Amino acid sequence: MFGLHYKLERKAVGLVLAVIVAASIGGLVEIAPLFTIDETVEEAPDMRLYTPLELAGRNIYIREGCYACHSQMIRTLQDEVERYGPFSLAVESRYDHPMLWGSKRTGPDLARIGDKYSDQWQVAHLIDPRAVVPESKMPAYAWLARTPLETENFGAHLDALRIVGVPYTDEMIASASSDALGQATPDGPRAAGVAQRYGDATQIRLFDGDAATVTEMDALVAYLQILGRLTDAATASTAANVE
Repeated sequence: MFGLHYKLERKAVGLVLAVIVAASIGGLVEIAPLFTIDETVEEAPDMRLYTPLELAGRNIYIREGCYACHSQMIRTLQDEVERYGPFSLAVESRYDHPMLWGSKRTGPDLARIGDKYSDQWQVAHLIDPRAVVPESKMPAYAWLARTPLETENFGAHLDALRIVGVPYTDEMIASASSDALGQATPDGPRAAGVAQRYGDATQIRLFDGDAATVTEMDALVAYLQILGRLTDAATASTAANVE
């Protein structure tokens, strides 16, 4: 075997052909399952879209590297299900670009963190993690509460996501910046439009507790509070399995 490999390395054309063959096999193994994707992704008629504010929070989550320490993928192992909740379904990541399944767990999995804790808890934890969880290794993000959220490019972001299959409407795209501000100002004139476009179940409130300014803290907390709550498919699947 080593002799064959040694001889192949001395023949440039043969080595290139061998690399192409090996890469083709690997590519086929990865691509072939995509042809059955309609059979492997569950149905979720109640699946809703991220609002612009939640999407902004997701971008902040990515920007700050939160995915490096937190996964969003609950495996089917019993101990994981008992700790975190129903195991993750493929459909729950249907509109995630990029997906944030992850594999590193310096901190807990966040796939079902939505509404597990109050907004006040999330804000306090982000400002000073060790004041809430003394053994936490998480860095502080207090400055998010002092940073106004920039909303100018939200419409373009939603438009780009529509190109890759996320069904945002023209109205959602045109109202993206206004909806981001409206979701975090429940007493303002924009709030009603958010519920109209994204559904009555949309969380519209002062996420960071401050009505003066819509901040990056508002966006990140709004995102954390929706994780695992875009669809009830996982809960329904678990109930069906139990029955």
